[in-house]
Amino acid sequence: MSATHSPGLQATQGSAAVRFARGLDHLIGMACRGVLYVTLTAMFLILSANVGLRYAAGSSLAWASELPELMFPWLIMAGVVLAAQHGSHIAIVILTQKLGAARRWVLAGGSLVVAGLYGSLAVTALPLLEIAADEKTPILKVPGSVSVGCLMLGFALLVIVTLCRLPQVWATPAEAHDEPAEAEALAHGA
Repeated sequence: MSATHSPGLQATQGSAAVRFARGLDHLIGMACRGVLYVTLTAMFLILSANVGLRYAAGSSLAWASELPELMFPWLIMAGVVLAAQHGSHIAIVILTQKLGAARRWVLAGGSLVVAGLYGSLAVTALPLLEIAADEKTPILKVPGSVSVGCLMLGFALLVIVTLCRLPQVWATPAEAHDEPAEAEALAHGA
């Protein structure tokens, strides 16, 4: 057995890539959880205060409906990225369960296709950024590019999260692919 085909050497070479991917994936998860907590808390407090003012004073804050609308896309995209990390999106696994050892190749290929599609969505949103920058919200005067930028960032993060799952999909032994939930969660991180 040559040194390049030694399982120990491959594990050492692969472990640095896997550790980097896990670390990056973890950082993205922490950032998305932070965005999720901040936006959800702020939206709840703003809307609660506005409802309280309506009942107590008969008036409301003019910006109180606009700010949650601006935060909502950030909340949703953070949730989508977190769902991708946890493999919580819908996947049809009946076909891949029957593939045996070839399953690893199919899951890795599928992950690359998904990453490519998310990448194309991120690139497609780029021209919309300029168009949306001219549109401003009526009260806060926030450009529409904030929401489009959120979508672009979310799609880019989905690309990264999907690619971070590739070493885990590839490192999983073919026999372990009989565990459909874990293997599919790794492969369909998007």
